[in-house]
Amino acid sequence: QVQLAESGGGLVQPGGSLRLSCAASGGSFGSYAMGWFRQAPGKEREFVAALRWSNSVTKYADSAKGRFIVSINNAKNTGYLQMNGLTPEDTALYYCAAGRTIWGMIERADGYSYWGQGTQVTVSS
Repeated sequence: QVQLAESGGGLVQPGGSLRLSCAASGGSFGSYAMGWFRQAPGKEREFVAALRWSNSVTKYADSAKGRFIVSINNAKNTGYLQMNGLTPEDTALYYCAAGRTIWGMIERADGYSYWGQGTQVTVSS
């Protein structure tokens, strides 16, 4: 049974940085993609970034380009989302997801089979 566990959320001031982690277990992830999504109160869940486990090819939402970096530590089966230049608009519950996701579905939540519990990111002064 694949399980994902996020950590690293918290309260940060505008302009600050956070690094979210997503520890994966219970599977062999070489053919998987890992995606990051977020959901703010009253809004739909939206794609943030994704990475293909096998070759580290990445994709970012426009809101994340130039500020966020997604990466993988294969030895630890852990994915990361480094977030820089945070603004109050980045405040949301952040989720990691994983699955044998085809690249054309990489931005869609229904393209992933497994989800973490979410970690809250709050950007406020």
